[in-house]
Amino acid sequence: MDTNTILYIVGGVVLGIILGYIIAKSLEKGNASKLITNAESDSKSILKQAKLDAESLKKDKMLQAKEKFIELKAEHEKVILSRDKKMAEAEKRIRDKESQASSELAKSKKASESLEAKIKDYDFRLEFLDKKKEEVEKAHKSQIKQLEVISSLSAEEAKEQLVESLKEEAKTDAMGFIQNHIEEAKLTAQQEAKKIIINTIQRIGTEEAVDNCVSVFNIESDDVKGRIIGREGRNIRAIEAATGVEIIVDDTPEAIILSCFDSVRREIARLSLHKLVTDGRIHPARIEEIVRKTEKQIEQEIIEVGKRTVIDLGIHGLNPELIKMVGRMKYRSSYGQNLLQHSREVAKLCGVMAAELGLNPKLAKRAGLLHDIGKVPSSEADIETPHAILGMQWAEKHGEKPEVCNAIGAHHDEIEMTTLLSPIIQVCDAISGARPGARRQVLDSYIQRLKDLEDVAFGFPGVNKAYAIQAGRELRVMVESEKVSDEVAASLSFEISQKIQTDMTYPGQVKVTVIRETRAVNIAK
Repeated sequence: MDTNTILYIVGGVVLGIILGYIIAKSLEKGNASKLITNAESDSKSILKQAKLDAESLKKDKMLQAKEKFIELKAEHEKVILSRDKKMAEAEKRIRDKESQASSELAKSKKASESLEAKIKDYDFRLEFLDKKKEEVEKAHKSQIKQLEVISSLSAEEAKEQLVESLKEEAKTDAMGFIQNHIEEAKLTAQQEAKKIIINTIQRIGTEEAVDNCVSVFNIESDDVKGRIIGREGRNIRAIEAATGVEIIVDDTPEAIILSCFDSVRREIARLSLHKLVTDGRIHPARIEEIVRKTEKQIEQEIIEVGKRTVIDLGIHGLNPELIKMVGRMKYRSSYGQNLLQHSREVAKLCGVMAAELGLNPKLAKRAGLLHDIGKVPSSEADIETPHAILGMQWAEKHGEKPEVCNAIGAHHDEIEMTTLLSPIIQVCDAISGARPGARRQVLDSYIQRLKDLEDVAFGFPGVNKAYAIQAGRELRVMVESEKVSDEVAASLSFEISQKIQTDMTYPGQVKVTVIRETRAVNIAK
């Protein structure tokens, strides 16, 4: 029984006694004994009930304590069992790892033993090979000594004699081969050259003539064609007679074709037709009047263009006739390039180059502007003379300096160069003509030329890719590194350039670059 329970019981008993005592004291003497008796009986009953309650409470507490003990014991056993299970699992894992480690150790030991055996075998073979190599070298040296004794020559002397004999033989064969081909080329060169020129004229002469000798006059309606032709063709004959231009009136809608080699005449005819159609009065007398006015207008325009060009370039003291010829260049084209624009470019380039070389830039500009004046002849007789010589004669006639005259005449190597100015003019003329886009080319022919360049490269073995770049001025060739060595790459570049030079026509020069590379690629993971 708990101490608290006992105290409660004792306190209750004491309290009952005190109450009984108080009650007994408060009663009359008559009731004192009765009260005492009753109090004693009550206290006894209370004490008995208290003992009974105490016993029942003690039994309950003991049962609760037993149940709690059993519960705690079960939980403790569960904890112990789980710990034992975990320890068993850990021991099992440790035993497995030990067995695995032992097996790997055994494998490693076995591999190490095998490697040691292979190393020993390899060392033995190396020793054997070294011995064999020494024996072979000794045998080779003895054979060389025997050969030297037999031939009475050392190995180096024999090698030199062999090389010299091969050189002489190759040189003799090469000279004979070259001589035969030179003789053959001399026999057939003139004939082949004539064939090439004739074929060239047949292939492109028509196109060039059409491009350079034809102008188109646009009209609003086809009714104007009848008025231009006139009654019985009088008007068109009058126009052709006055201008010297062939006028073609065909079924082409809203267009009349003007054909003439002289571009100035074509321009006069075009402007005259424009004035006649605008005015509306078209008859022979009016045609002659309009043509005369147009000729005067064109002559004045030519002079103005010449003066403006000379002023722009800073050239002074130029003869009026030469100024007029400069103006006529506006109406002349060469290889699709406007002649005046070409001459201006050459003059500017010559001025810059002469200044850099410490020469007279004004004279250089003068010679650059006048170098092609021979391309604008004033009479039919002048056509028979090369334009460089004709331009030089005109420059001499109109008081130009000898340096300028020599530069004009020598820019196509017609005469010998006598001054430093002459090669500058020649170089700048080539630069202006070789500039990409300077000379008009049909897109199809331009693309075909690029394709032909690439096809030339693909005709050689080992070429993987080829690219024509820089407007056909450079050819990049990619070769396979396994098939083409560095020495072969250099030879391939030369062979490709020679083939391009032989088989193709092109302005300026073509740079051939052969690219060979070896790549080693690895990936880090």
